[in-house]
Amino acid sequence: MKLWIDAATLSSERVFGMTLIERHLKAARHQRLVLSEVVIDTGAQATDVVTVPKDSGLSCPIRVVATTGDIASRIAASAAGEVVLATTATSLIDARLYGFLAKQEHDIAVSDDGAVIARLSAATRLEPEAVDLNRGLNNNISWLSQADFPSFVPKLRRNTPFYLFSVATPDHRRKIERFLFWSNYKGSTDFFTKYVYPPLVWLLVPPLARARIHPNVVTIISIILTFAAVPLFASGYFFWGFVCAYSMSVLDSVDGKLARLTFTDSAIGNVLDHGLDLVHPPFWYCAWAWGLSAGDWRSPVFVASLWMLGLYILDRLILKIYPTIFGRGLHTHAKLDAFVRTFISRRNINLPLFTVGYPLGFGVQTIYLIVVWQALTCLYHGIRTFWILKIEKAQPGVAPAR
Repeated sequence: MKLWIDAATLSSERVFGMTLIERHLKAARHQRLVLSEVVIDTGAQATDVVTVPKDSGLSCPIRVVATTGDIASRIAASAAGEVVLATTATSLIDARLYGFLAKQEHDIAVSDDGAVIARLSAATRLEPEAVDLNRGLNNNISWLSQADFPSFVPKLRRNTPFYLFSVATPDHRRKIERFLFWSNYKGSTDFFTKYVYPPLVWLLVPPLARARIHPNVVTIISIILTFAAVPLFASGYFFWGFVCAYSMSVLDSVDGKLARLTFTDSAIGNVLDHGLDLVHPPFWYCAWAWGLSAGDWRSPVFVASLWMLGLYILDRLILKIYPTIFGRGLHTHAKLDAFVRTFISRRNINLPLFTVGYPLGFGVQTIYLIVVWQALTCLYHGIRTFWILKIEKAQPGVAPAR
């Protein structure tokens, strides 16, 4: 299979710091397409109007050519009998569409807002004398609908319809960047991540993307802040501990958005990011208790923090049951579970609770409240998992009721 990009018309807009051609190449790499070649066809323009990015990540050759004629002859000249995934240099395509169309065994296309991508075989008959890809497609080709597309995104815990955009003006580009930013938020997450942190995350993501800052750099800064908070809390320097903790909480959203929006996610980045989220909260809770008790490990508040540690581990173990069976998180099962995820005992809920309780002189009482809330969270997850498996008797592979 070849990737063919019609660059007879170019867009000068850069979406999150990348040209649309660069986004095509990185999306193909992200979807792990097996390509024999990428052909960027400038039409009647000189080939030097296109600059091929050096860090596309693709192992196949990338060739810039200039061919004239109608769209059918231009594609045929580059395809050389192979199946072609064809799109345009003014289109911004949902990365999932590359992988989905590449797996199809018949000709299929999708078009919206002037953007287009199509899977075309050597036998495809396009409209004669059509000058561009949109006009060349006809009823010989199947058209993909949202109903036929697998829209569930496990990492985002929600269904996300595919999208295509033609990027022509700065105003349009800004609207598209906003759309892409919000489309990369998880369907089930905590209240602060969903409603409080996004304005701060938005301030950081676009400039970091334009500056080509790798998300792993942001993750490393998050790790430093996370562990810097522990001795600060434990030593009673709660103000500076809160500064580190909230900075980390915001950056925890930044690195994921930056990775997905710029196709720079990596295996090591996922391990660092999710591993950090999983491991660090109990260290903060114990540090809070240690700081409140002046280092007395036998104090009731520190003992409570150890109960918190045990309940946290138990809760995480319970939450492993559902995805082991169904391949997706428990909080994607029904609207009730997504709603509960907004308020359950998690770092981004417990941290604000303690931030309010401590300066009001109720730090110890807030620790006890957080332990009770963790116990109730654990109980809910246990009962809900039992209900789904034994009472509801949900079956793997069957879409849950939404």
